[in-house]
Amino acid sequence: MKHALLVIDAQQELIEGNESEQGVYNKEGLLQNINSVIEKAKKAEASIVFVRDLDVSEGRGPGFEVHSVINIPEDAEVFDKKATNAFYNTPLLSYLKDENIGHLVLVGCKTEHCIDTAVRFATVSGFDVTLVEDGHSTSDSEVLKAEQIVSHHNKVLHGHYNVDHFSVVRKTEEDLFNPIHDNYR
Repeated sequence: MKHALLVIDAQQELIEGNESEQGVYNKEGLLQNINSVIEKAKKAEASIVFVRDLDVSEGRGPGFEVHSVINIPEDAEVFDKKATNAFYNTPLLSYLKDENIGHLVLVGCKTEHCIDTAVRFATVSGFDVTLVEDGHSTSDSEVLKAEQIVSHHNKVLHGHYNVDHFSVVRKTEEDLFNPIHDNYR
């Protein structure tokens, strides 16, 4: 089975925040973990895909770019999106299918929006998904602290299934590109 790492919306302004929006929870740990997972993906010879949200920093300038601390491999693919769903109106799904990818590892931002949507959409699109437990983040909402949102999504997305494909949640230090989905089928 071929693997791909999806790094979703790990953009400078989204992670750091700006005058009107706070940065994400545990940003230093998030950035370190994303870089660690990128290294694991390279060792596993997995495809690496970055998805950027055109709403961040109005789709331009340094704030729109992938965070400056993240090590972007030269051969990584980059897709831009306009919707919460990274697959909507982008070449992402076609790319993954053309590459015969069967397993996705997901990291990035924001947990309750683009990460949740990507996990759920991927499972109904023919992929098993590994969500990196400590590789996604968000900021506080009016109702919940960011840490609670992340914990909640790690709980509900572990074992989320759509008959044939489902998601598991694993920590950065685990062997993420050696999927464990078959242990649960």
